[in-house]
Amino acid sequence: MIYITGDTHGSHDIHKLSATNFPEQKQMTKRDFVIICGDFGGVWDNSKEELYWRKWLNDRNFTTLFVCGNHENFDLLNSYEVKNFAGGKVHFIMEDIIHLMRGQVFDINGIKLFTMGGATSIDKQYRRENISWWKEELPSTQEYNEALDNLARYKWNVDYVITHTASMDIMKEMDYIKENNSLNGFFDMLEDELQYRHWYFGHFHNDKEVDYKHTLLYQKVIRIV
Repeated sequence: MIYITGDTHGSHDIHKLSATNFPEQKQMTKRDFVIICGDFGGVWDNSKEELYWRKWLNDRNFTTLFVCGNHENFDLLNSYEVKNFAGGKVHFIMEDIIHLMRGQVFDINGIKLFTMGGATSIDKQYRRENISWWKEELPSTQEYNEALDNLARYKWNVDYVITHTASMDIMKEMDYIKENNSLNGFFDMLEDELQYRHWYFGHFHNDKEVDYKHTLLYQKVIRIV
């Protein structure tokens, strides 16, 4: 089983994954997965509270996967060793909490997932660089190139796209232009070139079926496989 949800923001919105709010986990095992669409926020300052919630999540009856958002501590996140999982690059935060890195294609039980985290912080003028905001919130040229190489390897055909933000076209469809940067433009290109079944994203703090191929997630936890 694979479930998916939106931003958790560290301890702020992680309660959606409690057994009370997400009772389906009682039937799950560590071979089942919950994906978080960015702004995981659980790798921020290694505080006592953060370590408590990280262990709490690691002890759930599932394995947690997440893409990065914009509100992440990228210095700390990137300090983890890069390893391989299901055919793509990851950081193991804990044994059962795994960061799915940008531009990767993962094959999980025959399901192909393309991941491309990141977004622009529209509040960055109120934040401090390398303290509460990092320029690495947007992908590097190397990450874009790696994404293109990996998609070519899979002949531009995957099952699901997992991101934090969305393309310009989808933001227009939601009537909410939150940002306009290289990543949004990259996603516009993917909309034209990539074959996929469904695209899931977070970032906009709402739950909405944008159209038959795009779902915005925040509080809902839904099953995709």
